[in-house]
Amino acid sequence: MTVPVADQDAALAFYTGVLGCEVRHDVEVWPGARVVEVVPPGSDVGIVLLPPDSPLPLAVRLGTTDAGAAHARLAATAGVVLHNDEVLRWEGVPPMFHFSDPDGNGLVFLETDPAGPS
Repeated sequence: MTVPVADQDAALAFYTGVLGCEVRHDVEVWPGARVVEVVPPGSDVGIVLLPPDSPLPLAVRLGTTDAGAAHARLAATAGVVLHNDEVLRWEGVPPMFHFSDPDGNGLVFLETDPAGPS
């Protein structure tokens, strides 16, 4: 899930220091595109903290054990708009791609480890 935040560092301090979340990812995938993901205590669901003007999509993020297969399945589904021609693979973050469902809702599939959260 994505939460828009005005300041990623301040939000990270709040989510970890006040809410007790753990950092799952904090990486700049390219200049100006920082992914900060935290996980609440006792949960596997990640919260991605992104500024509203981020070049990364403010979208619901879903897990899959095979991003390539999910991409192929959605490419063959009427009404789905793929925003990435292929699965994105960046160092430090799971393979992923962005798409819109037939109602125009933004979603991202992230590849997860079948043994547990990444």
